[in-house]
Amino acid sequence: MEELVVLVDKNDNQIGLMPKMEAHEKAVLHRAFSVFTFNNKGELLLQQRAAHKYHSPLLWTNTCCSHQREGETNIEAGKRRLQEEMGFTTELKEVFSFIYKAPFENGLTEHELDHVMVGDFDGEPNINKEEVESYKWMLLEDVKNNIENNPDIYTEWFKIIFKESYKKLKNA
Repeated sequence: MEELVVLVDKNDNQIGLMPKMEAHEKAVLHRAFSVFTFNNKGELLLQQRAAHKYHSPLLWTNTCCSHQREGETNIEAGKRRLQEEMGFTTELKEVFSFIYKAPFENGLTEHELDHVMVGDFDGEPNINKEEVESYKWMLLEDVKNNIENNPDIYTEWFKIIFKESYKKLKNA
């Protein structure tokens, strides 16, 4: 059975459920989250999406991101997906949320009310190769410069979220 996403209004009130693919085909606003995990050196853990992903394969993005399930809190969803993709969990705190829209070449569109969360982790992730091709740690300033110089190697949503959150993440 296909995963359902939580449809929301601009104030994050749930207004329904829809299969994930249909929501991305119709560009319907739905709830999502993005996790940014940092080590004790202040480096951000980035993941490279798996090669077989239906959009944005092999592109670099934040530690993990996905969609909340009905009845699941943002923190619960972030911890679940962090474990599923990166093989660890940590305490998370929500920093802010915002709405963005990002169309893709394959006709799908991300239209999300995104809850941005941060956490700390100093180990080595145990990546799920079904979801993640590789990972690396980078300082925020290096990520910012690399996005400016090599935008095509990053996911569209990460570029939007990073621009929106750079100052907030530096102070998180």
